[in-house]
Amino acid sequence: MNEVLGTFRTSDGTEHFTRAWLNDNPRYDVLLVHGLGEHSGRWAGPMSHLVARGASVHTFDVRGHGETPGPRISIDKFEDLHTDISEIAEATAASTGRPWVLYGHSLGGLQSTGYLIDGHSPQPNIAVLSAPALSADVPPILRVMAAIFGRIAPGLRVDNSIDGDQLSKDPAVGEKYFADPLVETKATAKFGKLVFDEQARLDGLHGSITTPTFVIHGADDPLVPPAASAGLAESDSVERKLYPTLRHELHNEPEGPDVMNDVADWIEGKLF
Repeated sequence: MNEVLGTFRTSDGTEHFTRAWLNDNPRYDVLLVHGLGEHSGRWAGPMSHLVARGASVHTFDVRGHGETPGPRISIDKFEDLHTDISEIAEATAASTGRPWVLYGHSLGGLQSTGYLIDGHSPQPNIAVLSAPALSADVPPILRVMAAIFGRIAPGLRVDNSIDGDQLSKDPAVGEKYFADPLVETKATAKFGKLVFDEQARLDGLHGSITTPTFVIHGADDPLVPPAASAGLAESDSVERKLYPTLRHELHNEPEGPDVMNDVADWIEGKLF
């Protein structure tokens, strides 16, 4: 698997750190949008399964995350995240002339869901949403703090309250997560408020996705409850699969290779 690192400047001047895992003879392309607090480098293992099956995978560190510079997990407006997807897709996965897949996990799944529902351009041929954070199991005090301090003290940094054992049954996953210097464990109050606002905006629209989409969710996900993605299956374009016993990072569970092979099977069944 050939890894290529780079940067991409979006229209507002943000210099996003980019990463690609390339297949020598790709059949399709993937644009991956990672989750809250993490970074694109954590996905090398899971994405290797798609690369081995014929994908070239393109990804980036979401603004405020990883090696993309700027205030940590802080945005001015949620729409900026959709613009980033649009512009980076236009320059990478959507530029090759091959079919392309939008793949969003957790917060990246929330971003990707809004992107699909709003019809931003370019639209992918198909999409994969992994534990999309259309709602979240967070302490009520965090919602209150986000609503209040998101207005009066938007830069206040709040712990995201993630525990390692919420990510995977494999304790090594959580240990590596918190030992990773590029992982961020706090977000600004304004960021939290904007995420909760986006979840509320999309509520009631979950069944309106028209792009063929595969939703995967761990039945034992303690961060994003499985019910959060249930409404997506109201669309005839959406197939949803729950995985018993799996937690938030399905791709990092001991069963992760099987999950990624399911994803590859579904993609190939839709594209070829």
